[in-house]
Amino acid sequence: MSRSGEDFALALFRRSVLKQAKYRQIVSLLGDTGGLTCLDVGGDNGVVSLLLRKRGGVWHSADLDPGTVESIRRLVGERVVQIDGKSAPFPDHCFDRIVIIDFLEHIPTDREFAGELRRILKPEGNLIVNVPHRKPGSWLNRLRHAMGLTDEWHGHLRPGYTRTELAETLAPHFVIRESKTYSRTFSEMIDTVLTWSLEFLKRGGGGPPSRKGTVVTSADMDRHHRKFRLLGVAYPFLWLFSRLDHLLFLQEGYKLIVRARANGEPPRNGGHE
Repeated sequence: MSRSGEDFALALFRRSVLKQAKYRQIVSLLGDTGGLTCLDVGGDNGVVSLLLRKRGGVWHSADLDPGTVESIRRLVGERVVQIDGKSAPFPDHCFDRIVIIDFLEHIPTDREFAGELRRILKPEGNLIVNVPHRKPGSWLNRLRHAMGLTDEWHGHLRPGYTRTELAETLAPHFVIRESKTYSRTFSEMIDTVLTWSLEFLKRGGGGPPSRKGTVVTSADMDRHHRKFRLLGVAYPFLWLFSRLDHLLFLQEGYKLIVRARANGEPPRNGGHE
């Protein structure tokens, strides 16, 4: 991986309240990965993939969009593949941990893919799944849509999942053992404004479309370095604003994350051996 690419990804990560919250939640459910073989699917521009690999173990990464796959590969180097949301090019029972990050809502075959995940996960392994938390009637979601940040723009085939819907999607292959929501209204307001701003920059720069909304690359950061520098200056104020989420302690968050364990005998597919 290039040093400049890693520096860029970490700099952007340190300016994103939501990315940091997402990573903290993943780590809280993941546990120690030293000596384990793990897979992350849907690693955005690769920064989460990079940080997970730094935690130890042998990691593989995968995503849908070829541009995103290339962005991840440039950042982490080897063991990065493109998948179609139906099958995974790995042997049976090869992973101790699998982390799915904002991926299931992008594929029509989410239930079928759950079976594939069960096939490649070891019987005693853990599955971590992060998805948008579906909140019907949310005024903030209506605002996003009015700004053009629709489910279609994000590449979402569904607006997210409730806990029940996610449990039904993973069944009969997995049973959810732990679940929680995070990122309440103030954090999501920040993310909405920043996402809209980044998309405005990308469109101005003629960046290629992605199946997963806006993916910011090192070229984007170089092209708009002054604006990203302003984001760095504003970050302490954005962070303080996000702390207001603590006042909404009775509110469910806009993101849902679960830890699941295998249920029953896994399917087998000798063709990947």
